[in-house]
Amino acid sequence: MDRIVGFFKSFFLKPRKEDDANVEDLLNAFRDRYHYFKLLLNANNEALGIMSEMEEALRGTQPFGMTFVLSRCTTISTNVWQISNNLNQLAPGKYEMLYERFKEIQLKINPFIRHQAVSKEGPMVIPLQLVNNDMADLVGTKMANLGELKNRMHLQVKNGFAITVNGYDHFMQYNDLPSEITRRIQATDVKHFDQLFSLCADIQQLIIRAPLPEELESAISEHYHILEREEGKGVKVAMRSSAVGEDLSGTSFAGQYRSELNVSGENILQAYKEIIASKYGLPAMAYRLNRGIRDEDASMCVGCMGMVDAICGGVMYSRNPLDFRNNAIVINSVWGLPKSVVDGSAPVDLFVISREEPMEIIQKEIPSKSEKFVCYPDEGVCRFEISGDESTLPSLNDKQVFELARVAVKLEDYYGAPQDMEWAIQEDGYIMLLQCRPLQQVEGRRAHRIKISDENEPAPVILRGGVPASPGVSSGRVFIVKKDMDALRFPEGGVLVSAQSLPRWATLLNRAAAVITGQGSVVGHLANVAREFGVPALFGVEGAMDRLKNGDLVTVDAEGM
Repeated sequence: MDRIVGFFKSFFLKPRKEDDANVEDLLNAFRDRYHYFKLLLNANNEALGIMSEMEEALRGTQPFGMTFVLSRCTTISTNVWQISNNLNQLAPGKYEMLYERFKEIQLKINPFIRHQAVSKEGPMVIPLQLVNNDMADLVGTKMANLGELKNRMHLQVKNGFAITVNGYDHFMQYNDLPSEITRRIQATDVKHFDQLFSLCADIQQLIIRAPLPEELESAISEHYHILEREEGKGVKVAMRSSAVGEDLSGTSFAGQYRSELNVSGENILQAYKEIIASKYGLPAMAYRLNRGIRDEDASMCVGCMGMVDAICGGVMYSRNPLDFRNNAIVINSVWGLPKSVVDGSAPVDLFVISREEPMEIIQKEIPSKSEKFVCYPDEGVCRFEISGDESTLPSLNDKQVFELARVAVKLEDYYGAPQDMEWAIQEDGYIMLLQCRPLQQVEGRRAHRIKISDENEPAPVILRGGVPASPGVSSGRVFIVKKDMDALRFPEGGVLVSAQSLPRWATLLNRAAAVITGQGSVVGHLANVAREFGVPALFGVEGAMDRLKNGDLVTVDAEGM
């Protein structure tokens, strides 16, 4: 025993220098391996957490978009690579095959999550006379459709030009905006509405403050001067979004981007940036997130066309949007510009026309109209009070109704599917087409998120009437929205009640059980998006803002009456 004790004393108390070195090497190796082992566990836990988050999203309990998918794929790829790397640090040479397997997996995933960069070749601005439906990837869907109507169908469309994907990309890259915007989006929890609201405001200001490249400025100015030679010196223009992927069936983006009307030549460049910035407005951002559309897949082209100083305008559907079996043509119109039709801010005239020749007006509703949108002499548009007989007169005569209806039939026959068209009539009587896109139709009888009341007795009817803008039946507690700040507090499963069917309330549709408004029509932008989201909506319900109170539990029946 003494010899054993002596041995250990000599070993530990009086080690040789080479033994000291060996112990230190072992301690350092242990520290390194322990460090790599901790990194391995952390990366593994992080990867498992993200997998759970993605599985939860796939259950459909909450909406998610491509920003969610991209950020999670990036993070999980980083952590899986760290797992492989740390395993190889713990056991050098034993897990080299994991790197090759990781590359194989990445190659399979990348086509779905990597954005294909647009070609830098091609014009930054192109005249509408050269545009057709085959050029949607260059000029956006809206302008491609208008070019098709003008140049192949030879219908009445104002002269103009499109600022292309290449122009948009040049502007964004010139200011290094894509990387900064991506960084801000990925750093924000977009599920929280207040954070999304703040993010949108920040990105829009970032774009508006950014300078335009000199080449893009010159190209826009040059094509405006060409338009002046065609339409007259100092021509005012209408500038509209024409994003890639906009105006498609099921993803219309109706009313989610900005338009600038009656813009002077001096302000075209600023208006262009404001329309680009509207890609990151709250309505458009929420729409893309809810529809699962990647930010980089929505390059923002802009159409710039001669302004129509309309005596009347509106929207028409080549078929009934609420019933596949009803082939009647639906026209809504107002005095002045069609703005109040699409934004649901005023009463509109309704005409329903049979499509078989000889056509007949089978329904006509002419409400009293108190105001209209008109062009300012200098620039911009304003509300103008309607007085006298004009307020009660129909904004279209029968001849104009039938002329519009025949245009609707012609366009449906050409495209082979029902169409949604915006139009205006000039002082000279010519019908000018402003937009054409596939019509979003739904079945006539479709239940939606029906909740059975716990009450034994049937509840009393609070309000009747209104126009079914999106069919379905649903219930929830009333939440009245009057201003943007109200939207920040809108609860999950609430019944959205508002005075007007404004397009910006579309940001709430992923959380709304139903929608009720005091004004609005079946052809408005909010109605269009409500049908896309499958949310029951009743518009034009008199007394809605007075009779309904926050917190009231109501059932909304928008199945058609």
